[in-house]
Amino acid sequence: MFDDLEPTRKKTAYVLGQDVSAFSLSDLDETMKQLEAEIARLGAVRKQKSASQSAADALFRKPD
Repeated sequence: MFDDLEPTRKKTAYVLGQDVSAFSLSDLDETMKQLEAEIARLGAVRKQKSASQSAADALFRKPD
């Protein structure tokens, strides 16, 4: 009945360099968790691209 009176807190995406002084501890924990997951995802993509680059370098390497 009073659900519409409760304030809704809309979470927005974190932006690098954003002022986080107003974040609660749980907001900071959640943001850090998301950033750590993103770092892991980027690391996996980087590893894959590095392997592809190494394979291409080996294939097109000039003979000595």
